[in-house]
Amino acid sequence: DCYELAIAEAQEQQFLNDEALATELAGKFYLAWGKHKIAQTYLNDAYYLYLHWGAKAKAKHLVQTYGRLITRASPTTTGTYLTAEKITINFDITVNSESGDSLDLATVIKASQAISGEILLEKLLTNLMKILIENAGAESGYLILNSDEGLHIEAEGYFNSSTINVLQSIPLEDNLLLPLCLIQYVARTLENVVLSNASLEGNFIHDFYIQSTQTKSILCFPILTQGQLIGIVYLENNLVTGAFSPERLEVLNVLSAQAAISIQNARLYQTLEDKVTERTTQLASANQEISTLNAKLKRENLRMGSELEIARQIQQMVLPKPEELKAIEGIDLIGYMASAYEVGGDYYDVLQSDGLITIGIGDVTGHGLESGIVMLMTQTAVRTLQEMKESDPIRFLDTLNRTIYHNIKRMNSDKNLTLGLLYYLNGKVIISGQHEETLLVRSLGHIERIDTMDLGLPIGMDDDIADFIDYTVVELEPGDGLVLYTDGITEAFNLKKEQYGMDRLCQVISQNWQLTAQEIKQAVIDDVQTFIGEQKVFDDMTLVILKQQ
Repeated sequence: DCYELAIAEAQEQQFLNDEALATELAGKFYLAWGKHKIAQTYLNDAYYLYLHWGAKAKAKHLVQTYGRLITRASPTTTGTYLTAEKITINFDITVNSESGDSLDLATVIKASQAISGEILLEKLLTNLMKILIENAGAESGYLILNSDEGLHIEAEGYFNSSTINVLQSIPLEDNLLLPLCLIQYVARTLENVVLSNASLEGNFIHDFYIQSTQTKSILCFPILTQGQLIGIVYLENNLVTGAFSPERLEVLNVLSAQAAISIQNARLYQTLEDKVTERTTQLASANQEISTLNAKLKRENLRMGSELEIARQIQQMVLPKPEELKAIEGIDLIGYMASAYEVGGDYYDVLQSDGLITIGIGDVTGHGLESGIVMLMTQTAVRTLQEMKESDPIRFLDTLNRTIYHNIKRMNSDKNLTLGLLYYLNGKVIISGQHEETLLVRSLGHIERIDTMDLGLPIGMDDDIADFIDYTVVELEPGDGLVLYTDGITEAFNLKKEQYGMDRLCQVISQNWQLTAQEIKQAVIDDVQTFIGEQKVFDDMTLVILKQQ
C-alpha cells in the first residue's frame, strides 16, 4: 500500500524520477515475495518511466538485471505525470531509443541545452558541430556563418574524429571541397535541400564537386532568426544513400532554432569582449606608463598626487559634452560632475540612438586610479552595448556585469559599482539597475522617490546577476522630470560632521523646479557648497537633471 501511495503522490506532483524509483522498488518487493507476474508489471512500467526520464543507462540496467521480466510491451501506466498536451506525443518519440530514425525527445532536449548553455563562440561552434553530425548521422559537416563580409566557413568536423576545426573564417568561394552552387542556392532561397543520391538526382548533379566525388547523401539547411540568415549547415554521408530521413531533419530543425539564438548571443558577447579587451589593452598600456612614472616620482613624494590627477583627467575626459545634451530634442537635460579631493569612481553618460535616449549613472567603490579605471571600463562597455542597439535592460545589465566582473578579477581588484540605467523615449522612461533613489518630480515640484533596491545588484560583485535585475516604467507629462545623483551629494558633510541629506536635496529641487535644468542644477550645487563650507570634498559629486518640455 505504501508503494502504491508513493507512486500516486509522485505522479500527482510530476516527480518522474521518484515515480520510476518507487515503481522499480515495488517490483523488487513483489519479486522477493514470489509474486512474479505482479513484479513483472511493475518492473516493465519502471523500464518505460526511466526511459521517459531520459535515464537510458538505468533502463538498460533493468533489462540486464531482470531479463525476461522486462517485456518492453506497452506500459500499463498511462503516463499520468504528463499533461494532456504531452500525452499526444506519447511513447512514439521518446521510448523507441533503439530506433535510429525515431525522434528522441530526451536527446533533443539535452542537445538543445548544450547549445543554449554556451556563450563563447569557439566552444559553441565545437559543441554545435558535434551535435549536428551525431544527430543527423553524417560523415562530415560544415558550418558556414553569414556576416557583412559574406559567407565564411567557421567550423568543420567528421564523424570518425573528435577534433572540430573552428573559427577559420575561410571565404566560401575559396573552398573547392564543397558544392558551391548548392550552398549558394540555400543562402538565396532559405530552403532546405535534401538529396538521397546527389550525383544521380536533383538540380545539382552537374556541380563540379558532386560529380568529382560522386557524392551520395547531402543535407543542407539554413539557420534563421526572424527570417534573417545567420548561417548554413552542410552535411554529407557518402557511405549510404538516403541517409538523411525526415525524422533526422525534424531533429535538426529543432536544434537549428536554438542554434540561431545561441550564435547571435555568442557573437554579441564576442564583439563586446573584443572591444573591451582592446580597451583593456590600451588601459594596461596606459597603466604601465603610469607605473613607470610613479617609480620616478617616489623620490619626490609625488606619486599619489600625480595618480589622482590622472584619474581626475580620465574621469572628466569621458563626460558628455554640453553640446551633445543641448542637441537632444523634447527634453531639457543637464549633467554635472565634480571630482573629490581623492578622486572616486563616479560615472554618468547620455547616449542617443534612433530617438531612444540611454542615461547611465554609477558610483564605483573606493577612490583613486583603480576606481577610475573601473569607471572607464564601464563607460566603454555601456557605449558598446548601446552601439549594438541593445535596449533590453535585463540583457544590457547582465552582459555589462559579466564583462566588468571578469575584468575586475583580472585586475585582482575588489571594486564594484552601483549603476542606474534609464531609457527615455517620448515621455516614457524605463528605470533599471541598483543605485541611489531616483527622484520623479512632477510639474508643480511634488517629488516621488523611486527605490531601486529591487531593480538590480551592484555591477562586478558576482558573475551572474540576471535573476536580480528588474525595471519599472514611469510616464512624464510636460513639466515633469527626473533627478539622478550619487551619494557624494546626499552624504556630503560639513565641519560639524552633519550630512547634507535627502530631505534638503528634495527641498531645493522642489523650490526651484519652475526654473530650467541648468538653473536647478546650479541651485543644488550652490546649496551643497554653502552647506559644507570650508570642508574638503571627500567623494565625487554627480547630478543629472531631465525635464520634459
